[in-house]
Amino acid sequence: MTQSSRPLPGFSYSRAFFEDLVDSALAHAHRLGASDAGAEASEGVGLSVGVRKGELESVERNRDKSLGVTVYLGQRRGNASTSDFSRAAIEATVQAAYDIARFTAEDPAAGLPDVEDVATEIVDLDLFHPWTLDSQQATRIALSCERAAFAVDRRIGNSEGASVSAQQSHFFSAHTHGFRGGYASSRHSLSVAPIAIEGDDMQRDYWYSSMRDARQLASPEAVGRYAAERALSRLRARKIATRECPVLFESTLAAGLFGSFVHAVSGGALYRRTSFLLDSLGQSVFADHVDLDEDPFVRGGKGSSPFDDEGVRVQRRRVVDAGRLQGYFLSTYSARKLGLKTTGNAGGSHNLRLASRRTQPGDDLPAMLRKLGTGLFVIELMGQGVNLVTGDYSRGASGFWVEGGEIAYPVHEITIAGNLRQMLRGITAIGADAYTFGAKTVGSLLVDRMTVAGS
Repeated sequence: MTQSSRPLPGFSYSRAFFEDLVDSALAHAHRLGASDAGAEASEGVGLSVGVRKGELESVERNRDKSLGVTVYLGQRRGNASTSDFSRAAIEATVQAAYDIARFTAEDPAAGLPDVEDVATEIVDLDLFHPWTLDSQQATRIALSCERAAFAVDRRIGNSEGASVSAQQSHFFSAHTHGFRGGYASSRHSLSVAPIAIEGDDMQRDYWYSSMRDARQLASPEAVGRYAAERALSRLRARKIATRECPVLFESTLAAGLFGSFVHAVSGGALYRRTSFLLDSLGQSVFADHVDLDEDPFVRGGKGSSPFDDEGVRVQRRRVVDAGRLQGYFLSTYSARKLGLKTTGNAGGSHNLRLASRRTQPGDDLPAMLRKLGTGLFVIELMGQGVNLVTGDYSRGASGFWVEGGEIAYPVHEITIAGNLRQMLRGITAIGADAYTFGAKTVGSLLVDRMTVAGS
């Protein structure tokens, strides 16, 4: 038995089995008369354990499998999927996709990627690190994390629980424009959400660690302690009067802020004309000291991939240079709708890093608070008040009021508001305290002025 015919650890199906499955689907599509076709076979396996107040609450195991087939009849497209890997089910799924295509209207932008855009060299990016733990081991880790939170201070009097998750998956994909590829990946996490209580005051916070390799996770004790310290710091929070002031976003929230920008310059929003950054290519969209880089080839990166979801080759690139937008995030379809070329972003962006040319190595969080001077430091956002058509931004928030570069007291029950176009151009500093949230990395981020609505 060859290596490719053996399943990887934890999986039921091998790469060779998936290749045969996909090839069978493509061959049947050809027999039916499809002009082009693509197929992907995948399998996912996972374990999630939750505890609360020292007791086991939940154990969940998942094992999923799927074959997805896309059939093209000229510029008409049909798609169908199945979790049954029998030959009869494969042929029925291809037939279903073919029948859908027959009755679908023609779309000039539909079709597989152009042959010259297809990835031919597929590099190993070290994305697969299975975590071989059972439910008892996962429970012990989660309990250790929660115990560490309770041990910090007697005011940690409750908990929303701690959880451990170990997930892994693999796939193989191919289409009739010459693409063949697939890989295995993993993602593991540990989290806890303690509640601090002082009299009638109750404040919750959380922390977590997420990595592809479980050996790189923060220790359960460190996660628990830090989550507890965050919850304790929010006790005795006050309301503040409505005002305009500078706002410092904690690094975990800054990633979400520039995530709104990424959505606004992605193909779907652009060709539907539902973006506040229409026709912004080459225009100033950030402050002139800000750069945004994309790198799909970071070894072990959460947003790493040797190709995009269509089998298109990916590339390192500077998306924003000195504040000016150099490129969109486009799939083949959205690029054709816009009269442009794909950027290899079917399925999303890859390892984005937002940085400032002004950032110094010593610009940690205390230094960023000093840059803030007097204003609001935000550590939690609530609600979905972001209008990507107009750029209007309004979110419930909590955090700390800062005076003279030092935290004065916690604040809550406030709303911060502005417009993303002005907010992005109003970035005055980005900290060296870089944090990776999913596929986005950024330090704490200082915006020169926003409206803070309080009492």
